[in-house]
Amino acid sequence: MKFKQKFFDFLKTVFPATKFEFFLFLVFLTAYGILGTYIAMNYRIIFDDRIPWDAYFSFDNRAIVMTGGGFERHPLSNYFFGWIREFAMMISHGKKEETFRLVLAWCSNFAVSLSLIQIYKYLKNIIRLTKTISVLILVFFSFFTTPILLSFTPETYTYTLFFLMLFNYYAALKLKKDEHISTASLTLATVSIGGFTVTNAVKVFIPLLFENGLFKSWKKFANAAIRVFVSVAVFALLFLYRLDFNYMRFFEKSGEQYEKFSKPRVTPLWDMVCSWFFGGNMLFSSFVIRDYHNNKGFQYKALFMEVYTSAVPYIFIALVLVLVFWAYFKNFKNKLVQVLMISFFVDIIIHCVLKFGLHTSYIYGGHFIFVVPLMMGWLFYSYKNSPKMMSFLFVTVSLLLLYLGINNFLRMEEFFAFLNQYYR
Repeated sequence: MKFKQKFFDFLKTVFPATKFEFFLFLVFLTAYGILGTYIAMNYRIIFDDRIPWDAYFSFDNRAIVMTGGGFERHPLSNYFFGWIREFAMMISHGKKEETFRLVLAWCSNFAVSLSLIQIYKYLKNIIRLTKTISVLILVFFSFFTTPILLSFTPETYTYTLFFLMLFNYYAALKLKKDEHISTASLTLATVSIGGFTVTNAVKVFIPLLFENGLFKSWKKFANAAIRVFVSVAVFALLFLYRLDFNYMRFFEKSGEQYEKFSKPRVTPLWDMVCSWFFGGNMLFSSFVIRDYHNNKGFQYKALFMEVYTSAVPYIFIALVLVLVFWAYFKNFKNKLVQVLMISFFVDIIIHCVLKFGLHTSYIYGGHFIFVVPLMMGWLFYSYKNSPKMMSFLFVTVSLLLLYLGINNFLRMEEFFAFLNQYYR
């Protein structure tokens, strides 16, 4: 009976558990599904066997679908995408055409829609916001660049967004009840989250730092250390198995990748951080088209984001960040807030300080951008007893949503113009 109850609790955590959650899930699944279906059936941008990478915004669709990506950054994703690829091939009868692209798009749609439900669960069940405020924040996030693009893009970031959001919600439930995260859960999270992107594995262990009495009891500390050791050991063994236990390949390849993706760009550092790391995951900028080839003679056009060219987007990003850090300082002693922000700081260090992939950091949003709506939720929580501040925040987020929706709708029209011209 205990196992049966845990299984049902797991299903209630992962999937919609109430009629309203199921309604929201269907709304997002339908909205993103229409977008993804139209793109998959009319354009070859989602998957073209001749285009390995960078067709739009530096996503590596074909490379990820066919190989899971490079082992140095995506150590175990080849297994997951092997299942996705075989499933899509089964539905499309072995053809990599419209139906194949459609299945890939709907798998992404399903993952992103579930991610949004996890955000709603966190806002409603962890922060205890009203349904109206939770939906406002959720809809605000649903118009971000990241969920829009990932809803039809077969990439590691798509599924990382889901697994990270699911784990954060699960960890918050445990911390709120003063329970520790089990060895099995920690191992599963390490393998799934770290397996998609190795640097994300560290985020799995952040909630452990805030378990009740961890640093006051040697017994609790030893227990946490054992859980971490088992999780890391299982992950390392699976990773080494993929490498045929030749661990030096990882260090050699990682060095090459860091050198390749961390070279300085002409764009000023502050503008890359503002326009691409923070902004590009929320608000589309203007686009630039470049000529690419696949090293086998096939020429194609690739689309990338430019930095912002007017003051308004910078103001938008600044306002959002003010809300996020306002929430952080207002709730500084809240361990659940610290878990979110420490996780966020991990990505800031990787991309903004170490400058890894900063010039295309708008593709990494699945790793961290969900922190924005959750921190907004904590900001509303801070003023739950102040009707005036609640009204001010509600109006502020509503106005930000209005601008976000108009901007991203118009930019998506530009994206479709690109598809019509080059990817029919």
